[in-house]
Amino acid sequence: MSYKNIDVQPVSGALGAEISGADLNADLDNETFDDIHQAFLDHQVIFFRDQDLSPEKHTAFGRRFGSLNVHPYVKGMADHPEVMEIIKEPEDKVNFGGGWHSDMSFLEEPALGSILHSIEVPSFGGDTLFASQYKAYEALSDGMKEMLDGMVAIHTAEREYGQGGNSAMKRSSMDIDNANDDVPKFEHPVVRTHPETGRKALYVNMAFTMYFKNMTRRESRPLLNFLFDHCTQEQFTCRFRWTPGAVAFWDNRAVQHFALNDYHGQRRHMRRVTINGDRPH
Repeated sequence: MSYKNIDVQPVSGALGAEISGADLNADLDNETFDDIHQAFLDHQVIFFRDQDLSPEKHTAFGRRFGSLNVHPYVKGMADHPEVMEIIKEPEDKVNFGGGWHSDMSFLEEPALGSILHSIEVPSFGGDTLFASQYKAYEALSDGMKEMLDGMVAIHTAEREYGQGGNSAMKRSSMDIDNANDDVPKFEHPVVRTHPETGRKALYVNMAFTMYFKNMTRRESRPLLNFLFDHCTQEQFTCRFRWTPGAVAFWDNRAVQHFALNDYHGQRRHMRRVTINGDRPH
């Protein structure tokens, strides 16, 4: 794929590309924006270095792709509720996003994508892993694809944000609320068709997918465990080493990610905006 105004360098055989030649703090012309959008669709997650983004510029870039999400359980910045500050202090033991997941799959209309900007990074550790769910689906046998194509799974935030969930673990600089006992549940296809590329991707994740429709949790568990293990195999992944001012923009419709928690005693400060998506089909 050729691009007119940017340079795009793949970072792995599965997904991911680093982009140069674009200043996200500037008012991007339509041709450059179209290049970035196409690179996003082509590579599933794209990376930029040395971007001096204010919250205003961060949200402005995100809105070029759609309306922005206000997280139902994590409070955003006072003046910019769409901007989530993701902070791990030196004394914190638990990070945010430390497990394979797709952002906001617990909503009826899950996120299109997320744009993460690094403000302060540790001297080592704190990388983010990404896994292509296109590649995960394509690697399945024909028999498994045929079985999964008509299945539906139940997604909910109860494990992460319900009473006693993972969000109850202390993060000193983040304001995270627990959901009420009646956490909403939504049905999503196990295999979704990407609305822009037309490609099929697995759409289950360990954080928010609980069981299959018309099956018990016990009955669902063996197949879900297989899929959770399968869809994050090394050959489907790439890894991003953060530097100050770096930006990662990933497609939640076809990508899972995992924030590594391997920098205890150091501070990590990121800002995220999330673009609203549509109902999976």
